[in-house]
Amino acid sequence: MKLPEHSLKTECPTRWGSRQAMIERIIEQQKAIAHVLSSDKKSRHLIPTWQDMDVLEAINKSLHPLVNFKDALSDEKYVSVSFVKPVLHFFNASFLKIKDDDTDLSKAIKSKILEYLNEKYSDPDIQALLDMASTVDPRFKMRYTAEDNKTTIQSRLKVEMQTLAMMVPPQETAQKTSEEDAEAGCAPKKKMTLGSYFKTAEQALPPNNQKSSVACELESLLQSSYLDSEGDPLKWWKEHEKSYPRLSKVAKKYLCIPATSSPSERAFSSGGNLVTCLRSSLKPDQVDRLVFLAKNL
Repeated sequence: MKLPEHSLKTECPTRWGSRQAMIERIIEQQKAIAHVLSSDKKSRHLIPTWQDMDVLEAINKSLHPLVNFKDALSDEKYVSVSFVKPVLHFFNASFLKIKDDDTDLSKAIKSKILEYLNEKYSDPDIQALLDMASTVDPRFKMRYTAEDNKTTIQSRLKVEMQTLAMMVPPQETAQKTSEEDAEAGCAPKKKMTLGSYFKTAEQALPPNNQKSSVACELESLLQSSYLDSEGDPLKWWKEHEKSYPRLSKVAKKYLCIPATSSPSERAFSSGGNLVTCLRSSLKPDQVDRLVFLAKNL
């Protein structure tokens, strides 16, 4: 029948998208399935009718556009949390929008999916987190933030910028400690340069100056050009970290959040593959190291 030589797929309750993959494969192999079933009198009643195929095609048509989004949001090799708000916007405005040529079943499926997603992300705290993550992503900024929330998000960003700027990173603390230890020992004291007298710590700035510099930094980011939608925001922040010293710390805080639980579930699966009946005496620290190596090599 000149069909691709594919096996049929089975739906897995714990794997999102497996139902759509199963239905898509049945539609692809419909002629072969009907031919095999028709050759056996006991199985002829299982041949899908045209009504069955209409149902399967309606389900596949509604779910197929979501597959690529699911795969992208479940990945762990690039930033995903800032995609949630734009994806929800596209679902409501385009991909899951009810069309005139949709069947009643397709309309019901799309409405149910949108109702579930909008309710899932309706919590104000979740919305604020997603808005913060999108704002510090140079691909989106505040493009998908509601107009009545932009002022609130900007205020929250300014507070976090000031708070994170006051914190001393661990590496800086370690560097200061090593310098103090060197001075306490026999190491020669480093000669101070003229420029060191003008180097002022951020904490020493008057509060008004801090607020002004924070506001200017945020405004500069919002006024800058957008990064290409296929660009890497982490590389962008690495290149512009010195231009936005406070915002870069906020970006590190939010852009590391995974959009889904898939990365953690993959880590659990790796642990399950390592800790078997034959290796049940592994120490927890050893398991941690093995899982780390399995996920990073």
